[in-house]
Amino acid sequence: EAKRQADGGAVHGSVFWADKQSAGKGRRGREWVSDSTENLYFTLLLRPNLAPEKLSMLTLLMAYAVAKGLVETTNLQPRIKWPNDLVLGNKKVCGILSEMKLDGRRAAYCVIGVGINIGQKVFAQELKDKATSLELEGVMVDAERLLEAVLKAFNHLYDTFIATGDLDFIMDEYNKILAGRNCVVRVLEPGREFEGKSLGINGMGELLVEREEGTIQKVYAGEVSVRGLYGYV
Repeated sequence: EAKRQADGGAVHGSVFWADKQSAGKGRRGREWVSDSTENLYFTLLLRPNLAPEKLSMLTLLMAYAVAKGLVETTNLQPRIKWPNDLVLGNKKVCGILSEMKLDGRRAAYCVIGVGINIGQKVFAQELKDKATSLELEGVMVDAERLLEAVLKAFNHLYDTFIATGDLDFIMDEYNKILAGRNCVVRVLEPGREFEGKSLGINGMGELLVEREEGTIQKVYAGEVSVRGLYGYV
C-alpha cells in the first residue's frame, strides 16, 4: 500500500499503520507472520536525495530507532541482530524490511516496513523458540505510544544521516547493542558461506568480520547467523 501510494505521489514521511497484514513478508521472500491485531505493523515512506548504494543504511538507522523507542517506552534492553532484526533475550521481537524504487541513478522513494511483536502470546510451532513479544518479556506498551517513540527517534537520526551521508554518528552506540559482537557468526552471501568473529559495523553500515586467517571481511549484504540466536549453535 505504501508503494502504491508512493507511485501516486504520497509525500515524504507518510506512515502506513496496519492492525494486521494478510501478506506480510521478510527478507529473501520469507513470510512475516502478521495476522495478529496485538502487534505493531507500519511502513514509513521516504524520498531521500541519496545515491542508491547508501539506502541500505536506512535499515540500520531504523533498527537503532526501534531500539531507542523500546528503551524509552519499556525499559527493556533490546539488541540489534545485523542488519534488520531486534532481539530480546535470544528471540526475535522485531523485523525490518526496506525496499526502494529507482529513478535513473537516484532513488524515487524508499519504504521501510517494521513489525514489532507487542502482545502476541502464542506463536506457531516453528517460531516459538525463535520469536517473542514485549508481553512475553513482561512488559505491555500501547502501540501508538511505541510508534510515536520510534518515529521521533528516527526523525532525529534521519536528519543527521542525510547531512552526513554515513553512520559514524551512531556507530559506537550501535555496536554496544549489536548481538554477537566479538563472537562467532556465520555469514551467508550469494555463492559462499564463512564463519568469523563479528567486530561490529563501520561508518557505512557494513559488518566487519574477522576470519580465521586474520583478514577483515566487510559484509555489505547477506544473512548473518549469531551463535545462541534462532537455534544457531
